[in-house]
Amino acid sequence: MVGGSGRQDVGEKLTSTMHDVFLIPGFFGFANFGEIKYFAHVGEVLTSAFSQRGHDVRIHFVKTLPTASLAKRAAAVAEAISSLAGDTSSIHLVGHSTGGLDARLLTSPGVTLPCNHDIEAQAKRVATVVSVASPHHGTPLATLSEDVAGQQFLWAFSTLTMHGLRLGSMPLPALLALASALPKIGNTDGPLLGILEQVYRHLLQDFDKDRRLQLEEFLDTAQGDQSLLPQLTPKGVRAFNKETSLRPTTRYGCVVTQARPPSLRSTVDIGLSPTGQAMYALYRALYQLAGGIRQSDLGTLSKADTQTLIDAYGTLPTTRSNDSIVPTLSQISGDIVHATWADHLDVIGHFSGPDLSPRHYDWLSTQTHFSLQKFESLWNDIADYLLDAKA
Repeated sequence: MVGGSGRQDVGEKLTSTMHDVFLIPGFFGFANFGEIKYFAHVGEVLTSAFSQRGHDVRIHFVKTLPTASLAKRAAAVAEAISSLAGDTSSIHLVGHSTGGLDARLLTSPGVTLPCNHDIEAQAKRVATVVSVASPHHGTPLATLSEDVAGQQFLWAFSTLTMHGLRLGSMPLPALLALASALPKIGNTDGPLLGILEQVYRHLLQDFDKDRRLQLEEFLDTAQGDQSLLPQLTPKGVRAFNKETSLRPTTRYGCVVTQARPPSLRSTVDIGLSPTGQAMYALYRALYQLAGGIRQSDLGTLSKADTQTLIDAYGTLPTTRSNDSIVPTLSQISGDIVHATWADHLDVIGHFSGPDLSPRHYDWLSTQTHFSLQKFESLWNDIADYLLDAKA
């Protein structure tokens, strides 16, 4: 399975053309953390989809630098391709969140990256790029990096996410603290910093010694290079879009996600669970901030894309619509491969599935009700798109 290279290979049977699919994680992404997989069950679904269509595939999980610059992250993808791709295989890049920008940068004609590989030769081999919930026009959440308290919130929130995915639960005090802290970020850097630091340290203590040391090392690496966050603001991605272009010989597709807007009905449906209500309060705060993108920061929708989004959601998403992390309209680049009601981590396998084996843990209660059936439909559509683009 996943080894020291951050790679998982599945599908060893060789026939004619081999397909190498590289899965690229997003902001704060990890190949694995103990038994936690960033792309949970994605490899299995893709392998099955390729097999059912009569094609051979190897799935590679790229190990990137969590919060390093897009250039350094794209260089890590280049390293993975150089090490793992076959000499004659068809190469496909599938990036979740920031991973979609990494893939776009790597394949941009004439790009220079901080590595010793022949980037142009690699990029020419990439048949397909699919971005999944990627901020092609930025996300307002990245503006948290401009504030010390905002940075502290991101570390605490990322640790809370690890806690939920690792242990299947989120501590009520941490949820309450983060839900109340988010609206205050940018207004004060007094007691708030101490509260966030306390939450962060408390969450670490819930891991066993080995996992705690592993997580602390991971977070130290992230805090040592925070170049990425400013690049993900609407202003930062605007500059990125001016400096990059799509490769004519590569097909580009995207998966678009939208979480259900917070509502009184959903609050009632959650019931009297204090943890459920606190988690939903954190989601409401995230949704409010992530939905703050301006129309002038977005691209122009084609008639076909407009109709696809209306078909998926019943009405056209607005600048307020988002998946709790990335604005929905910011996710469009290239062909729309699939559009669905889902939050940011649902689409990579972190949705509620207590009856599934292994059990699925939802990272955050958004009341969007993503399911295994929707997950498999999404990744089967991605497989179809990749195979249409085969060399």
